[in-house]
Amino acid sequence: MVMVEESNLPVTFSAPGLTDDQFAELCDRYAGYRIEYTADGEVVLMPPTDPETSIQNNLIAYQLTRWALGGPGMVTESSGGYLLPNGARLAPDAAWISTTRMRRRPTCPQFVIELLSPSDRPRKVLAKMREWIDNGAELGWMIDPRARTVTVFRPGLEPEVHTGITKLEGEGPVAGFVLDLEPIWAVVE
Repeated sequence: MVMVEESNLPVTFSAPGLTDDQFAELCDRYAGYRIEYTADGEVVLMPPTDPETSIQNNLIAYQLTRWALGGPGMVTESSGGYLLPNGARLAPDAAWISTTRMRRRPTCPQFVIELLSPSDRPRKVLAKMREWIDNGAELGWMIDPRARTVTVFRPGLEPEVHTGITKLEGEGPVAGFVLDLEPIWAVVE
C-alpha cells in the first residue's frame, strides 16, 4: 500500500486493474478521506473538505433533497460513490438518480453537482464533469463559489458558463428544481 502524508493531499497515483476487493481495502485504510478511481486506473486520494466547503455542500444537498422528496428518485451527497459504466468509481458532491436507474450496477446518476473547493484542481474537476456526462449523466453543474460561476454540462454540447447569477433552474431529469445560490455565495463572503 501507498503511504501518504496529509500535507501532500490531494494526491493521484496509478493503480491499473484495481479489483473491487483492493479498492475496498484502500478505502478502509484511508477511511477518513475521499477516494475515487478513474477509468484510466488512477487513484485520487483527497483530504476531508474545509468547513466552508462542507457547509456549501450541505446547503446544496439540502435544497436538492427537499425538492426530490416524494418524487421518482433519490439524492446522494459527497459520501455516495458510483461505479460507472467505464469502470471509474466517483462520488459527486450531490446527485439525483431515478429509483429505476439506482437498481442498475454499474450506473450513473442523471444529474450531478460538483463544488470546487480551495484544494480542488479545476482541470481535474472539469475532466470529472466530462466523465459524468460520458457515462450517462444528463445534466451536470460545476459550481465555483469563489468566482461565483456555475458551468453547466449537457451531453453533446459545449459547457455553458453562468456568472453573477443567484439562482439556477434545473432541466431534463431535474426540471422544476431551482438551486438558490445566494446562501452558497454568502459562505465565502
